[in-house]
Amino acid sequence: MKKIKLTKDSIHGLLDNLLKRSPNNYGQYADAVNEIVEAVKKDRDQAVFAYTKKFDGASLTAETIQVTQEEIDEAYTMIDPEVLEVIRKAIVNIRTYHEKQRQYSWFDSQPNGTILGQKVTPLTRVGVYVPGGKAAYPSSVLMNILPAKVAGVEQIIMVTPPGKDGKVNPGTLVAAHEAGADAVYKVGGAQAVAALAFGTESIPKVDKIVGPGNIFVALAKKAVYGYVSIDSIAGPSEILVIADETANPRFVAADLLSQAEHDELASAILVTTSETLADQVSKEVDAFVEKLSRKHILEKSLENYGYILIADTIEEAVAIANEIASEHLEIVTKNPFEVMTQIKNAGAIFLGEYSSEPLGDYFAGPNHVLPTNGTAKFFSPLSVDDFIKKSSIIYYSKQALEPVKDDIIKFAESESLTAHANSIRVRFEK
Repeated sequence: MKKIKLTKDSIHGLLDNLLKRSPNNYGQYADAVNEIVEAVKKDRDQAVFAYTKKFDGASLTAETIQVTQEEIDEAYTMIDPEVLEVIRKAIVNIRTYHEKQRQYSWFDSQPNGTILGQKVTPLTRVGVYVPGGKAAYPSSVLMNILPAKVAGVEQIIMVTPPGKDGKVNPGTLVAAHEAGADAVYKVGGAQAVAALAFGTESIPKVDKIVGPGNIFVALAKKAVYGYVSIDSIAGPSEILVIADETANPRFVAADLLSQAEHDELASAILVTTSETLADQVSKEVDAFVEKLSRKHILEKSLENYGYILIADTIEEAVAIANEIASEHLEIVTKNPFEVMTQIKNAGAIFLGEYSSEPLGDYFAGPNHVLPTNGTAKFFSPLSVDDFIKKSSIIYYSKQALEPVKDDIIKFAESESLTAHANSIRVRFEK
């Protein structure tokens, strides 16, 4: 990891380097993705089957593209019973947390004959993308489906890439069934996103697409935005740790590596006020890398986007953390709650030395689908809010409208919208 003293110049260089990881810089893949999206839009099932054969090596038909109950039953026989038990415990925590996010319709009635309000309605049909291929992520299944269930979405459609044998990872299938997916389709990549956005003979069109994926999935979501809603364009994973001299260097090193192992574009940053801690963490990181299974990925991500930043004060550390706006932020200081009050920009904030990032990934309850690449400055974690929409409610009686009619007419005519003014005026003709 590169050790840097925080200055205006070093901060600028660091931010420029981190921004190279943004999905907005994936332009070289855009033409290929757009070609896939347009093909699926035009040829529907046939394009989906052809791309699945090309990219995943699986031969699908209209009869085999949807996961059957028999396949789900088989998955239950293949999953480790202890893992199933953990999935069920995590579901309770995730559901309980998201239930506190529920919003309700409200109405405000006044004596003058007005009723104003807001009607909250769940989305009708949502598509959930779950990565597959070499790895399976049952945790992502839970984090994307459960808030939709809590919101009251009528139908949840999940897509995930199959193996060459045309089957879906058992852990992914079991998690989908436990979380309450209504249908699972064996398709991934840009073709899956396009199928959800436009609909095919086999896959129904949805109102919104959520869930993480690779570069092609991210760009496909960007391409179909407007035809459907999306949650966000997910970038590579990242963690930033603010630590002082009280932090345990071994814990900090382990937490940094928990994100660096995701892929070679992952970012792991320590900001500390202690030179001693910086040196200790660096040594612990090197020792861990030598014995962890994803050594090659760890080395690459740390070489490209691993930093240890030395700050003079905690205030300076907070300032750079707010500027980076990390997906995951750990605060391991003498008083983490006090530091937390100064944080403006972060996807998820972990407080204290026993609140390590994987706790949030798997089990605590808050959602692990988080804004990346500085977008925590204006985006929030995936939540129940992502699966509802709001309608304004307006009711005025004649008695309520009469005192304000002239104000509305005057406003409309000031904008030269005489038909607007007329629609008010006709209601009070003699």
